Amino acid sequence: MTGAEANERWPALMARAQAGDRQAYNQLLKAMVPAIRAFARKKISDEALIDDVVQETLLAIHRVRHTYDPQRPMLPWVAAITSARAIDALRQRGRNQEVQDDFALNLHPARNDDSDSQAEITGYLESLPARQREIVETVHLREQSLAQAAAETNLSVAAVKSLLHRAMLNLRKYGSGNHEKS
Repeated sequence: MTGAEANERWPALMARAQAGDRQAYNQLLKAMVPAIRAFARKKISDEALIDDVVQETLLAIHRVRHTYDPQRPMLPWVAAITSARAIDALRQRGRNQEVQDDFALNLHPARNDDSDSQAEITGYLESLPARQREIVETVHLREQSLAQAAAETNLSVAAVKSLLHRAMLNLRKYGSGNHEKS
């Protein structure tokens, strides 16, 4: 289906769906899938993630279908929702991927002796002010989200981010031999 066909046919199907026509709604959702997939491919190359974005987009459209104005073109509306879901998926994936810091790996190569590594990590953490250490342990060691850390420590998410940022700066200083705290 071309963009012109979508913008001519889809609004009518959505208007019928908003009025309770389930058949029109099913027909509309099925017709949208190829367009949603194409929009997602513009931002994402991983097919599995694209499938997730298609599903999340369809769910989002379902949740906000009542906000669509059938007098307006539908394709830009669908594209905006798809783009937002794709960005969310990429952010979520980024949070779950390990970040490789080659500089840090070269500066502190891995050791075979786990007790030495544990002692070094403990030394780094003990070099931090108590609140910064608590946030690093909560977010990085216990793998809680910023929101969870904020709730657990009775701080705002912004305060958690700030403490985490300062802690990372301090750890970089400590790792490079400058033990001064900020």
